[in-house]
Amino acid sequence: MSFDAGPFDLQSTPLVLGPQGKATPKEMTPDFYAELAREFDRFAGHVLVSRHEFEEPWPTWEMHPKGDEMVCLLFGDVDFVLRGEDGEQVVRVDRPGDYVVVPRGVWHTVRPRTRSSMLFVTPGEGTENAESPV
Repeated sequence: MSFDAGPFDLQSTPLVLGPQGKATPKEMTPDFYAELAREFDRFAGHVLVSRHEFEEPWPTWEMHPKGDEMVCLLFGDVDFVLRGEDGEQVVRVDRPGDYVVVPRGVWHTVRPRTRSSMLFVTPGEGTENAESPV
């Protein structure tokens, strides 16, 4: 066969799913998100599948204007914080396999209660980051 089927580590090599269904492993680098924009047409119509591990609260909030995001707990215990027009909602996620759906356009952040790892399925086009939601 002429393709590399893996295995890949999802934390060091996230997967880009293209609008036509093509799956492209993409190695994590210091300029990863800028590279995604350059290499994948500003991420238009693409979805990023990634895994992140953390012990500290995220330093920023983020928002995805082009679609809903699914975030699944692999291990740990987190408070997933969503801020919409009607206020803030805190969802505790503490069972592996449980997930949250972040609606399009909703600002969100994570406050882990312990070392945690989560799987992200993210429509990344137009993603915004801020120290505090607008």
